[in-house]
Parts: sequence; C-alpha cells; structure tokens
Amino acid sequence: MPILRFIDPAGEVRWGRPVEKGAALPLCGDLFGEFSFADQPVRVVRRLPPVSPPNIWAIGRNYREHAREMKAEETASEPLLFLKATTSVIGPDDLIRLPLSAPDEVDYEGELAVVIGRRLRHVSVADALEGVLGYTCANDVSARDCQKRRDKQWARGKSFDSFCPLGPLLVLRDELPTLDVTLRTLLNGQVMQQARTREMIFPVPELVSYLSRQFTLLPGTVILTGTPAGVGSARQPPVYLRPGDEITVEIEGIGRLSNRVGAETPVA
Repeated sequence: MPILRFIDPAGEVRWGRPVEKGAALPLCGDLFGEFSFADQPVRVVRRLPPVSPPNIWAIGRNYREHAREMKAEETASEPLLFLKATTSVIGPDDLIRLPLSAPDEVDYEGELAVVIGRRLRHVSVADALEGVLGYTCANDVSARDCQKRRDKQWARGKSFDSFCPLGPLLVLRDELPTLDVTLRTLLNGQVMQQARTREMIFPVPELVSYLSRQFTLLPGTVILTGTPAGVGSARQPPVYLRPGDEITVEIEGIGRLSNRVGAETPVA
C-alpha cells in the first residue's frame, strides 16, 4: 500500500493513500503506529517528501562497480557512513538547485532509501527488517568539486539545499516482499544507472543493524543505501547536472522520483 505525504486544501500536511489522480484517502492515526484511512478522498494540493527525517544516514560505495569507477577500495569490512543535512530534503515536484558557491560539478546518485519505523538500538541482522517502516526513492545529489578537491570531505558537497530528493511514495515494508529490485537513474530520458539492489555489498538488514549499533535510529530516520555505477563524474567526459535537466530515479515496486534542475537564485 503506497502512502503519499501531501498538503491538503486547508494547508495541512497529511499522509494518505493515493486514489484517483490528484486525490488521496487521508491517514487516520499514527503512521509509526496504528492507522487506517478515511472513506472520503481529499485533493492533493502539493506532494511532499514521504517523511521529514530526524536524521539522514547515507552509505558510500555500496555497489562494487561504483566503487571501481570511483577508484576506491572494493572490499571494505564496514559500511562507509556519512550524514546529509535534513535541510537538503525536497519532494518529488521540487527543483534541484545548483548552489551559487558550487554550480559546476553537481552529480546525481539514484538510491533505494529505507525509512525506519521505530526506535532502534543494537538490533540484530535477523531482526533488523522488523524495525523498517518502508522504502522510497532517493537521489543523493553531490557537488563533486566540494567533495573531492575543495573540502576533501563530504559534508558540504552532500548537503546543499535540495540535494536529497525523496519520494514520490512510501511503500510499506510488507508491500515490497523482496529487496531484489531494479534501480535505474535517467537523465533527460537516457538511462545512466541500472542495477539490481541485490548487488549491494552490505544489504539492507546489515546496514540497519550496523547503524543501530553505532547510533540510536529514531522513527522516520532515512538511510540511503548507496548508488550503482554510472554516476556523471566517472564518465568520460564527465556529465554534470545543468539547468533545465530532468533527473529521474526509478525503482521497481516503488515508483519514479523526478526532479527538474535549476540555478539557485540569491535571496535578497
């Protein structure tokens, strides 16, 4: 059952189950607890990211071919972790803005995102999926010049405003019975990345367990599970996002997350 987060005609933020185009049955209760859906649909004024995460944990180089194209170690004994700022989150209809301070080498990274459903700490691999609420599509947008040369660490390059599109829907854990699904990233309709999620070096249960042994995972926490080969910076010549582009992350069983790209404008 896909769940949409949206703004209703009264300006309220709601969750709901999409029905006919532009409408949803509002969720009654607690998304992270017990809930049902109303009988009467309401109009969807604007689609939002499926959750407003308290933290965003991301995994680097979690597909072997991507590790190779980035000329990185393929046999890491532990996941490579980094954080993205929560202010980087945008929804499926929002604009990815090329930052004024780093507009030239902005890259895409299509990823499967995991949404945590309850407070987790020191959970086992065997029990990890019981703590997952569901899954959505994500784009780990990255300013490569900041990441690789200017800062030589990842905080700024991964966390500019609009650098974490999520959506369009949250698919509950039991509605995606297998985590072996196809992930594709398309730039202006051209396939740039394609892989099966079974190709992850560290699969979802291992990632959830590992993270829970480092930090408390709060309900709504988002985990970006890594990107396959085909990123723009590894191509010859490199391919970076430019104003007017459309970038789409498509995951089997979840949907298509599409965002246009534009230039950031200074705030007066």
